[in-house]
Amino acid sequence: MENRFRARFGVLILLACSIYSGFTLVGAQNRRPKNVQVAVRAKWSGTPLLLEAGELLSKESKNLFWEFIDDWLLHVAKTDGDSHSAKDCVKKILKHGSFLLSEPLAPLFEYSLSLRSASPRLVLYRQLAEESLSSFPLPDDSYSNNERGLDANETADVKKFDPLLVGVNPKSPGGKCCWVDTGGALFFDVADLLLWLQRPNELSGDASQQPETYDFDHIHFDSNIMSPVAILYGALGTDCFSGFHVTLTQAAKEGKVNYVVRPVLPSGCEAEVGLCGAVGARDSLNLGGFGVELALKNMEYKAMDDSAIKKGVTLEDPRTEDLNQEVRGFIFSKILERKPDLTSEIMAFRDYLLSSTISDTLDVWELKDLGHQTAQRIVQASDPLQSMQEINQNFPSVVSSLSRMKLNDSIKDEIIANQKMIPPGKSLMALNGALINIEDIDLYLLIDLVHQELSLADQFSKLKIPHSTVRKVLLTVTPPELNMFRVDFRSAHVHYLNNLEEDAMYRRWRNNINEILVPVFPGQPHYIRKNLYHAVYVLDPATSIDIITSFYENTFPMRFGVILYSAQFIRKIEMSGGELHSSALEHDSEIENDKSSLVNRLRTESAESTDEAVEMHHIEGAFVETELSKAKSSPQEILLKLKKEQTFKEMSQESSLSVFKLGVGTLQCCLLMNGLVFDSSEEALINAMSDELPRIQEQVYYGHINSRTDVLDKFLSENGISRYNPQILADGKVKRRFVSLASSILGGDSVLNEINYLHSPETVDDVKAVTHLLAVDVTSKKGIKLLREGIHYLIGGTKGARVGVLFSASQIADLPSLLLTRTFEITAASYSHKKKVLDFLDQLCSFYEHKYILRSTTAAESNQEFVDKVYELAEANELFSKPYKSSLPEASDLKLRERLNKVSQFLYRQLGIPSGVNAIITNGRVTPLGASVFLSDDLHLLESIEFKHRIKHIVEIIEEVNWQDVDPDMLTSKYISDVIMFVSSSMATRDRSTESARFEILNAEYSAVVVNNENSSIHIDAVVDPLSPPGQKLSSLLRVLAKYAHPSMRIVLNPLGSHNVENIVSITLFGVIGLEIFSLSDDVTAVCCDGRFKWKHSSSLGDLPLKNYYRYVVPTMDDFSSTDYTVNGPKAFFANMPLSKTLTMNLDVPEPWLVEPVIAIHDLDNIFLENLGDTRTLQAVFELEALVLTGHCAEKDHGPPRGLQLILGTENTPHLVDTIVMANLGYWQMKVHPGVWHLQLAPGRSSELYFFRDGVDDGSQEKSLSKRIAVNDLRGNVVHLEVVKKKGKEHEKLLISSDVDNQSKDKRVSS
Repeated sequence: MENRFRARFGVLILLACSIYSGFTLVGAQNRRPKNVQVAVRAKWSGTPLLLEAGELLSKESKNLFWEFIDDWLLHVAKTDGDSHSAKDCVKKILKHGSFLLSEPLAPLFEYSLSLRSASPRLVLYRQLAEESLSSFPLPDDSYSNNERGLDANETADVKKFDPLLVGVNPKSPGGKCCWVDTGGALFFDVADLLLWLQRPNELSGDASQQPETYDFDHIHFDSNIMSPVAILYGALGTDCFSGFHVTLTQAAKEGKVNYVVRPVLPSGCEAEVGLCGAVGARDSLNLGGFGVELALKNMEYKAMDDSAIKKGVTLEDPRTEDLNQEVRGFIFSKILERKPDLTSEIMAFRDYLLSSTISDTLDVWELKDLGHQTAQRIVQASDPLQSMQEINQNFPSVVSSLSRMKLNDSIKDEIIANQKMIPPGKSLMALNGALINIEDIDLYLLIDLVHQELSLADQFSKLKIPHSTVRKVLLTVTPPELNMFRVDFRSAHVHYLNNLEEDAMYRRWRNNINEILVPVFPGQPHYIRKNLYHAVYVLDPATSIDIITSFYENTFPMRFGVILYSAQFIRKIEMSGGELHSSALEHDSEIENDKSSLVNRLRTESAESTDEAVEMHHIEGAFVETELSKAKSSPQEILLKLKKEQTFKEMSQESSLSVFKLGVGTLQCCLLMNGLVFDSSEEALINAMSDELPRIQEQVYYGHINSRTDVLDKFLSENGISRYNPQILADGKVKRRFVSLASSILGGDSVLNEINYLHSPETVDDVKAVTHLLAVDVTSKKGIKLLREGIHYLIGGTKGARVGVLFSASQIADLPSLLLTRTFEITAASYSHKKKVLDFLDQLCSFYEHKYILRSTTAAESNQEFVDKVYELAEANELFSKPYKSSLPEASDLKLRERLNKVSQFLYRQLGIPSGVNAIITNGRVTPLGASVFLSDDLHLLESIEFKHRIKHIVEIIEEVNWQDVDPDMLTSKYISDVIMFVSSSMATRDRSTESARFEILNAEYSAVVVNNENSSIHIDAVVDPLSPPGQKLSSLLRVLAKYAHPSMRIVLNPLGSHNVENIVSITLFGVIGLEIFSLSDDVTAVCCDGRFKWKHSSSLGDLPLKNYYRYVVPTMDDFSSTDYTVNGPKAFFANMPLSKTLTMNLDVPEPWLVEPVIAIHDLDNIFLENLGDTRTLQAVFELEALVLTGHCAEKDHGPPRGLQLILGTENTPHLVDTIVMANLGYWQMKVHPGVWHLQLAPGRSSELYFFRDGVDDGSQEKSLSKRIAVNDLRGNVVHLEVVKKKGKEHEKLLISSDVDNQSKDKRVSS
């Protein structure tokens, strides 16, 4: 029976082939299926894959870069005999790179290399290499006048059309492929470099001539950061690189140089690097990670069935066909196997079927359940993700078969049930619990996020944390950072001017708190007899405070108060390092000013303002004038009594001291609006009230605030802090900096392993959730002050924190400084459990500060006196002096200096803390100290904020861990505290959303794709409408993740329901027949004939949820040739597109990309493939013209500086592109390419009025007219700028009319 069927089937095929081949041979030639191929290439020339591999490894660990270099030089360099193609070379590179990585990270390394994501970093190095060569022009003309190896006309054209000068590799200088830049000279030969290394005088030359290093630079781990910088420009694989590398590595180990590598392969050196070393450098760079759509342009829909989707087709062979794909029910690969002698006829028949894709028009009701049918097809497929991709990216070709599928009611019911909790068609995606914006997601960002998670999981597993706990930690979503902190200023030093609830002047106002919910005109306040807004001004009474008087006299609905302080008194406290010495309490005129002002309280406001400096007689005159009509006795007598009485003097000092402790004394005059800190201007007051209004309204609406609630007490009790420190709080404009301490300790020998921690008394054996590491410059006064504050912090008592000290020296440390560090090490290691150990250290630091820091070196006592003082204090505090006596006299000066140098190297390389900078590292958060005083109260503030928002949830997870692979003897409180510190620091470095969603409430039994992988550290939750533009992109991205990250997945399908069916209306026709009629579009009509209704539907393209073909371009190993050394790169390939449809091509690229077509013979907006003739494949090539550098600019305490002009360029050419700041959120944008750029304020009014502000309001912010921006990836940058007007320019406007501008110019000329 089967043989008979096969015979009949063969006859049928032969008959069909003979019929079609007979009369359609000529027509088929013109109607053969057509393809479309699209590529996007970078503007810059190709970069070597070998160098890209090194950059990718350095992202994982800085040491891996050097290990990869040494491994390649030792085993692989120039052994290309076994590599006969680009694919062989890539496999060799991947083999040596993956060997250095853990198993989960290796596949992602492979994919990142094929994605070419590290190529922009190499382009950046090219720019720096050109700048290096241009700084030292060669005597010949090979480089001096033309750095790029172009003739004059070519150079002019490049500058004309490409102002950023990108994409051209620097030409080999004098035939050399490597050189070393020391800032003062370039060395092209190892012999010249050796001569330079042997001359100590040249090594210790002018530090200002040394080349600048950047955060992304590769600095050798044996380098001494205090040594001269030597930068090697060259490519791994060349002989010159090997020679320079060996020489500089040895010099770095000897402490002679700070060795830096910047990988560059100059043009003309491809032959010197070997076959594998040059792979990728000779070809144009095709990019992946973008989408292409071919939209059906005409509005008449006819179902098409072009299901033969070809994969892996390259530009070199566009006629390659995938015959395994089904075409109208035929699988032609099997037919050709059975009838190879009829190949031409069978292929002609196949071409005819492909060209005639127009089928009968779909009936409207066939589209009704299309979304549910699609979900069913996906979940029932053997590979659901592939099925979803094939359906939504070729939807017009498969819609006909989908509409005929019988629907399973269980799937439909579950989808409808889920859509009661989430809107139909809504798409969401979360990676390890954190939501991802699917509108902005691209392949580069997704790979970075996945790499981040896998890297963290690898770090945690090396800490011997169980895998189940690692998954639990990674799935936690960090709470959003609070940018609203209220200073708890409640004290007796607050003097209120009014009380809305008690004063008679407000008696006529209503006291119903609910009236705050009543809408009012914009800008109009709610007049309610309730103290809702407490505007407390912290001010020096010598300043003008007319604003309070103005609002008070106009019965503004706000309670006003003041806290008075003496600026001079606070300056004395700051000069003494935060300690209140007796000299600060001496009687002086400023204190007298405060006394009389405190007695007056606000009465001095009525005194006439004057531009003269306020003196004592001004205060006395205002006091007498104010009290003359009220006082029963003579005001002069009262004033004399106040001067003699000590009580008011003490009150004045206490008020100033309270302001200092609150931390707002350095802000001069400031406003505390219910505890929130603002500027003291009138505009700031109104804005503060407007900001606070919705918060109060929300609390009133939910019943949390009623008529009996004390609003101030409620707010300050819930979210009040005892001290204001903008460095710690960070107002959202200043991004907090975090470093991973786990990566530093796992990299090998780390100073963190050698730290012995100090604890508060009787808490040594407790687990500490918070760890403060104090980076202390032992040779500076600020460093010793920080050290003492850390000790005071522990003496004051803290149960949840510990303190470790990292000593360094910004200058050559003398022997007492070295002995102090050694004493600390001995004490922390041996006596941390002793009751008086903190007192001992505090007394020792006080002695050291007064004897060796505050006094000049010539006045310093002998070293023996310091040692004797250690013995004395140890005995006085009940510590055995024997360990000190056995260690201090024999302490090696050299070893102690080596220890300080090792710590300095660690602070700079691992934590990014330069030499001489004192800082606090709190569970990975780096807080460098500025000019303001840092107190022990600030450490309490750090502990409170970090624990509450970043550490608490991690502690809860770690406390529940069942440690299985750890020796029970190691499970001490120190071990657990270390784990908490490492995990919380690593988690803080994650750059991801703090938003999450509860995906678990959705049912996933019938309508979801579930992939379980308990061994994976990555979990994907998604809600996807498969027939939507986001679904088209997500299907490809999810397939990439499934292949290279092997995550567990839970993808709930959420298609739209009945397409174009708005509702069902029950009516009675002619009063006889009860019918249900679909309310459809105007194209649908119902005709009654013999009691039967027939629907006529003029189906249009608008009926379909998707009206396009889509491809998301992802790289594969097939992009690398297996026959030669070329790299083709990824391309989008559309096979067998409809001939009779007009198509429009659109690109879906990452947001920062600006692309333009450079090869497009046909009109890409109106593609009609039938007109291609004999051409089988329409080819289009786009070019990445530039990346968009975007940002926002703000002016402190004001709106965006509209019209502010910005320019961007290099150090030598500062103005290449420019832009202005918009009024809308201060938005600005510029075109850039990979490189190091300088963003500046444009000459003119912009630079005359403003400067850039860095840092926070601690008195230490840097002020500059330029910012350096590094662009080293394809994701673009978002830069937040803040500008401040220069002193004396505060009231000048940026934008002025031309008449005013001309008048000001005339005035300047006349003067």
